[in-house]
Amino acid sequence: MTDALEPTAANAVNDLAERFWEAILELNPTTATFYGDARYAGELEDPSPAGRARTRALMERTAREAAAIPVDGLSTEDRITRDMLQVVAELQIEEDDQGLHQLRVVDQMGGPQQLMPQLTQFQPVDTPDRLEAFMDRLRAYPAFMAANADILTEALHSGLTAPSIVTERTIAQIERLLAIPIDQAVVPASVQGASDADRERIRDLVREFVYPADAQFLETLRGEYRHASREEPGIWSAPNGEQLYRTAIRSWTTLEMDPQEIHEIGLEQLQEIEAERRVIARAAGFGDDTAAYRASLDDAPGNTPATKDELVARAREDIERAMAVAPRFFGRLPRAGCEVRPVEEYKEKDAPFAYYYPPAADGSRDGIYYANGFDLPSRKYAKLASTTYHEAAPGHHFQITLEMETEHLNVFRKLGSRMVGGAYVEGWGLYSERLADEMGLYRSEAERFGMLDGQAWRAARLVVDTGLHALRWERQRSIDFLRNDAGLSETDAVIETDRYICWPGQALTYKLGQRVIEQLRREISARDGSRFDLREFHDQVLGHGSLPLATLERELPTWVATPA
Repeated sequence: MTDALEPTAANAVNDLAERFWEAILELNPTTATFYGDARYAGELEDPSPAGRARTRALMERTAREAAAIPVDGLSTEDRITRDMLQVVAELQIEEDDQGLHQLRVVDQMGGPQQLMPQLTQFQPVDTPDRLEAFMDRLRAYPAFMAANADILTEALHSGLTAPSIVTERTIAQIERLLAIPIDQAVVPASVQGASDADRERIRDLVREFVYPADAQFLETLRGEYRHASREEPGIWSAPNGEQLYRTAIRSWTTLEMDPQEIHEIGLEQLQEIEAERRVIARAAGFGDDTAAYRASLDDAPGNTPATKDELVARAREDIERAMAVAPRFFGRLPRAGCEVRPVEEYKEKDAPFAYYYPPAADGSRDGIYYANGFDLPSRKYAKLASTTYHEAAPGHHFQITLEMETEHLNVFRKLGSRMVGGAYVEGWGLYSERLADEMGLYRSEAERFGMLDGQAWRAARLVVDTGLHALRWERQRSIDFLRNDAGLSETDAVIETDRYICWPGQALTYKLGQRVIEQLRREISARDGSRFDLREFHDQVLGHGSLPLATLERELPTWVATPA
């Protein structure tokens, strides 16, 4: 009887996963574009109440159907898929209950004003059909932004407005976009594969639809919303703020943790990392004064790129070096390549030091690693190295691309599982910074010190994020802490603090995820002793897609089998 039930239950799981992911792409057409799926290339998301209601209905239906599938007889992978569908759906329902869309519409990191410029990097217009689809999106843009402006009004009535610093940064970013003369506008200048005549047609539509829609959204932001924005940076100051933060912690990390516990983990980690930094400082003749050693690196010959092109070239070279030694540490390597680009000027002032975009699912586009050249004197090579290994190889480029290239996973597990796997994704990125040291990739003790500064920065995020959103820290206290305790420059400390204010809980994913991966490696290595195979460990960590941390803890020891 069990044998007869197994394929039915397994088919039900995979059918639900397929239907769920197809619905997600239909409801989020630009997500489909980012993954190289052109079926909805002429459409934009619907942020209106009707659009949100369709998403809510999908989540309720998915949660209900997942719960109805019996666990008995399911394979491990199918059981994980079922559980993940249920977790994703239930979290989305909870966030909808809390009205969190009202906060996401004002966002200097990835708000709606960035959508069309971002799409130019992922939606080529090199055929008549592709060009027409992109122009349809430009025509749809006013309705899209008007619906987002309506959310601003909704937030005024609920009180769930953005903090003032987020509002001000978003306003300033849109002002910079609108200040660009139309003959230099970002969208027509950046679009891929357009002829000169095509660019003129796109420019006409940007003039007619995009600039006025952004101007109208900006006017709404500058009005009553600006005055109603929360003065306190932490989400604790929002209505139901304490519960919102606990939801954010679970949404980003998949863990049930108390903010105070997370805060203390961060402080402990910082002490351990500082001890490692002192070893390098002492060897360089600075005693225990790690700040003095760091300051000496500011003027060290060859540590500062002279141009953005030099910054990009150094990042590209580090990726090539990582790929050359990777076969000693991984059995599987990504097939897709990793391109390096500078962050676009219109958003570099608000963007992180670096970040990564996945390749297209069909293999038509490589992954893209963006390096930020804003305030170039502060962009030190000693810091760039570990960031490149985190964001590109062997970090996110390996983890995300291998996930997409794993044939035995269904499409939801390949592409959609990151909806619940933030801590796994960023945990692997931070683990990769340490792994790069084992791989011999750091060129000097200065770069190793930069790696340790990066580790301290992520530990400091546990302190700062909980400090801002639960312990009622002021913004300046976070900036000062990141500068003095984590070693960030003033520029990065300000940008990063405002990022944490904008995205409560996201900053927790890095260290908490890394701790789980490192702890599992220690446990499995102790179990297997001299038979421990690091390549097998890495292949299994990356061989099942993005996972909730609890799932990784439960399943990884059985995947990394004890050798005979």
